[in-house]
Amino acid sequence: MPILKSAAKRMRTSELKRQKNVAATTRIKTARARLFAAVAAKNREAAQKAFREYCSILDKAAKVGVITKNTAVRRKGRAANQIRAV
Repeated sequence: MPILKSAAKRMRTSELKRQKNVAATTRIKTARARLFAAVAAKNREAAQKAFREYCSILDKAAKVGVITKNTAVRRKGRAANQIRAV
């Protein structure tokens, strides 16, 4: 346990940030799984809808710093390539 008051506060804020990051990462993984399931089923309409949702979630995560901007762009590009293949 921290001794200093500032260290205790830092511990609390770090835990809150960690929880937000875990929640955002979980949202990304869930959206990605939905997208890949739609692509695997070769359902073009569902895949496009899931792709829009996936892109939105990636952009929001990149905006707040959960993932970097380049990572979001790379993941969106790879997902778009998979949809084109359907």
